[in-house]
Amino acid sequence: MKFRPLHDRVVVSRVEEDAKTAGGIIIPDTAKEKPMQGEVVAVGPGARDEAGKVVPLELKAGDRVLFGKWSGTEVTIDGKELLIMKESDIMGVLEATSSVRAAA
Repeated sequence: MKFRPLHDRVVVSRVEEDAKTAGGIIIPDTAKEKPMQGEVVAVGPGARDEAGKVVPLELKAGDRVLFGKWSGTEVTIDGKELLIMKESDIMGVLEATSSVRAAA
């Protein structure tokens, strides 16, 4: 099934974080918090401004984003747990840095 969000809504798939701390301690599923990072799966066409013109969203499918702990509405589509939220609920886009360190 394909899902297309309306207006300024986006569909986000949570990105699971490591189950191990930096010190090597394994965190059980019951103690884990839900991740606040995700990947945008689909975006709506945009919100309408006061003149009725559609203002496109800044996000696009594939963007890795950071959102609030309690943001969005959880839904299950085709067995996948997804979040549907407004673009304004997303705090920002995580961009990969391409810095290469020289071997010392």
